[in-house]
Amino acid sequence: MEQALKMRADTSNASDFKNPIVSAKNVDVFYGNKQALFDISLDFPANQVTSLIGPSGCGKTTFLKCINRMNDLISTCKIEGNIEIEGQDIYANSVDVVALRAHVGMVFQKPNPFPKSIFENVAYGLRIHGLTNSKTELADRVENSLQKAALWDEVCDRLDEPGTSLSGGQQQRLCIARTIAIQPKIILMDEPASALDPIATAKIEELIDELKTNYTIIIVTHSMQQAARVSQYTAFFHLGELVEHGKTKTIFTTPKDERTKNYVTGRIG
Repeated sequence: MEQALKMRADTSNASDFKNPIVSAKNVDVFYGNKQALFDISLDFPANQVTSLIGPSGCGKTTFLKCINRMNDLISTCKIEGNIEIEGQDIYANSVDVVALRAHVGMVFQKPNPFPKSIFENVAYGLRIHGLTNSKTELADRVENSLQKAALWDEVCDRLDEPGTSLSGGQQQRLCIARTIAIQPKIILMDEPASALDPIATAKIEELIDELKTNYTIIIVTHSMQQAARVSQYTAFFHLGELVEHGKTKTIFTTPKDERTKNYVTGRIG
């Protein structure tokens, strides 16, 4: 099992949690009368990758969307408890949700480039948030974001072409470039490689490993191999509950809970 997962070296340490960048306390989520999450308390250290794993329907994506208030878009959804980012309650009445979502970027399961050119896909957020003062600065920020997303060399001579003309893997990296262009501190990823082939998946995973230097990344994945490769911490969800959370190596090799053990060894899924 350990050899098959090919884990990267565990560089995290206990001090990561002294000042977590994201902290959830006693979070319950309801869709109408149905409760989807039960009393979730979970901290996320800065500049680390945390994977959320568990069977389909266990609440991973629901919890992820709580962190940038995407669940606000669902009229039947009610959230109780507390989620703080850098000490601020993100559900406080004073919070500007648009500003929050600029601070907490999101990459979805399927690539979703806008029906615009490659350049304008990346420039879009910079324009609407007024983050640049000149065409030169805008172009520099677009180029820098595409370089960080490991896409510049592949598209630098075709920036006027539609974003939809790129391959699936390139489209996903374009969406990542679009996300990091506005310089969020946190990036949420909802199974970002599930629709991609193995080569494109490997590029996304390499990119995640590089991005954690500057961003805190929280990723939902059904692939335990992927969780082991890219993350320093892992949280296992089951039936809406947080069963176990800790260093990735520990979760996969010496889990404390029998349910975690059964999941990572393939007995349940």
